[in-house]
This record gives sequence, C-alpha cells and structure tokens, in this order.
Amino acid sequence: MKITAIKPYAVWVGIRNQLLVKIETDEGVFGWGESGLSGREKAVVGAIEHYTEFLVGMDPFKIGHIWQLLYRSQYFEGGRVLQAAISAIDIALHDIKGKALGVPVYQLLGGKVRDKIPTFATTSGEPGPEMIEQARMLIAHGWTAMRLSPSGHSEQIFEPREHIGKTAKWMVKAREELGEDVVLGIDYHHRLSVGEAASFCQKMPSGTLDFLEEPIRDETPEAYESLRTLTDIPFAIGEEFASKWQFLPYIERGIHQFNRVDVCNVGGLTESMKVAGWSEAHYVDMMPHNPLGPVCTAATVHFAAAVPNFSWLETRSSPAETHLGFDNSEFFPVQPRLEGAHYPVSDAPGLGVEVNEELIKQQSFKYWQAPMLHRRDGSVTNW
Repeated sequence: MKITAIKPYAVWVGIRNQLLVKIETDEGVFGWGESGLSGREKAVVGAIEHYTEFLVGMDPFKIGHIWQLLYRSQYFEGGRVLQAAISAIDIALHDIKGKALGVPVYQLLGGKVRDKIPTFATTSGEPGPEMIEQARMLIAHGWTAMRLSPSGHSEQIFEPREHIGKTAKWMVKAREELGEDVVLGIDYHHRLSVGEAASFCQKMPSGTLDFLEEPIRDETPEAYESLRTLTDIPFAIGEEFASKWQFLPYIERGIHQFNRVDVCNVGGLTESMKVAGWSEAHYVDMMPHNPLGPVCTAATVHFAAAVPNFSWLETRSSPAETHLGFDNSEFFPVQPRLEGAHYPVSDAPGLGVEVNEELIKQQSFKYWQAPMLHRRDGSVTNW
C-alpha cells in the first residue's frame, strides 16, 4: 500500500473553520485527520502541502517512521504550525491502518481499558443565575463534571481585576447550589497574571473548585510554580503544548494535575500516547482538549479508551452549547454521539467517523480571527 494523495480541506463548520485532512492510498483505503490550530488554518495547509511532496509514494503503515521524518526533516523542528500539520497526518494514518487491518484505532494503541468515555461539559452563560440553571440542566442530563466560564469573557474590553471578584462569588454560589458531588472547574483561557490568578483563587474557600484551567500563559513554567505556592486548586494545563517536550517541566516538576493534551496539536496519537505514558508515571491524569470537530473527537475517544490515567474528555456537544454547530450531521453522517454524559467507543475499523467529502468540497474557508481583547488603557491583553 502506498500514499497517493493528501488533501487538506479548510472549511467553515458551525461558528469556526475546521481543517480536515484526507490521505488516499493506491488500494482505495483512505483516512481522515484534523488539525487543531484554529485561526491559522492556511498556515497549516501550507505545511501539509510541503509534506505531501515527499509523503506520496510512502507506506502509510510506517506511522512512527513518518512522524520522525516529518519532525526531523527540517533544521527548525517542531513548532505549533508544523505540529498541527503532523497531528492531522498522524491521525489520518491511524485511520487508514485501522481500516486496512479491520480493527478500531484503539486496538493500535494497546486496546481498551474502558468501554465508555466520561466527559465534562461547559456552561455558556456568564456567571450568574443563568450559569447555575445551565449547570443544573447538565446534572439532570447525567454530567457529574463541568467547566464554568469567567465573567467578562464575551467582551472586547477585558480588565481582569474588574471580573475576578464577581467570578469568584459565583463559583462559591455554584458550589453551594450544586453540592459537593459534582466536579466544578473554570477555564480562564490564560487571561490572568500570576497576581491576578492568586487573587481570584484566594477569594474562594478551599474546595470550591476541583480544577483551574489555563489561568496564565504557559511559556514560563516557573510562573506556574510560583502560582502553585499561592493556591491549592489543581491545575489543568497543556492544550497549547505542541510536543512532549513542552509537557516536560510540568510533569517532571509536579506543577499540574491534569494534562489538557490536544491530539490535533501535540503531534497526533503517536505523540499523545507518549505524553500519557510519561504522565502515568507521575500520577497526572489526561483531560484532553477537544473544541474542534468530530474527527478530533473520534481520535480522542480512541486515545481515551486506551490510556489508564484518564479523567474526562471535553465535549462541546452538550445541551448547554447547541449553538456551536461543530458536529454538523450533514458534513459528518457517522461520528461519535453522546449517550448521556459519555461517548461510547466505536468498534468500527479505523476512527469510526465518516465525512461527506462532496458536501465539504462545496464549503468555503471564511476568515476568522479570535477576539483581540484590549484593556481600557488601549493595551492588548490575552484572549
């Protein structure tokens, strides 16, 4: 079997673009992958087109060899753009191999250690009564873990100090209203400084939150170590990481408790499994990032089925986020479907996802830029 074509499709699905990648072979078996670098899809397409020049004609079963070739074939190895391209290619190769062998992808990763994948859902309302009601609705639908949103996250002007007090108040209220049995966390989307994050945490009684996701930027592990001394809330970090090496200081130095690994950014299933094994040795649980489309979800479900150190998979298909449209059934007629708060693990060969390629071809790429947040003094701040 030989690779004959690699076709990237950057298309608008729901409220954002998805970059889907199809790899074809001379035996008619094909695979689908997805890139996770939202907002920079054209840059990733360029990398994929470059890689295509030497991948055509290669054996798609040599997944590990191809990964090394893609990563090491330039002086400037790695980086988020290249790793997003490698991720999509790696996932598609796993899909091909599973289909060719007649086995689901989880069998290529060592087999199942669980039969269904628990998820956490996200409330979309601002901190307040609507957020509490959404959380109650999610509990009624079977969720025992959920992520709440901070105040001010939908505004173009964002002053953290104006919002951390209100957000902390409603986190405490959520714990009081929802009880001790539900897992509660919050995603601050790296919008805070160390001081701001510490102030936020210290405004809540210990035990209010079960995880704090991405409170500050990840470039400096020492900053997270400093924050670690100022709060006892477990950290969920890593959705931005583009290699096992970026996870290294966080895992080895005991900085965080949950790895938000993204199979579509970190280097595909090949790299994700290495991060998972390393994390298992340090008792860090996998809590995968999954804000994209059904191909990403399918790949991550297989990953979650195969790793022992797993907590929850992010889902953006809960009743609280029906406005997103990432799982459009016309584009993806066969895809992972929630059963309550769990994803069942598909036993179909490969990823177990189907893409309506003819319909995808009719879609267009739409320019999308993440919100460019500013402070009141005109300076730029993080989204």
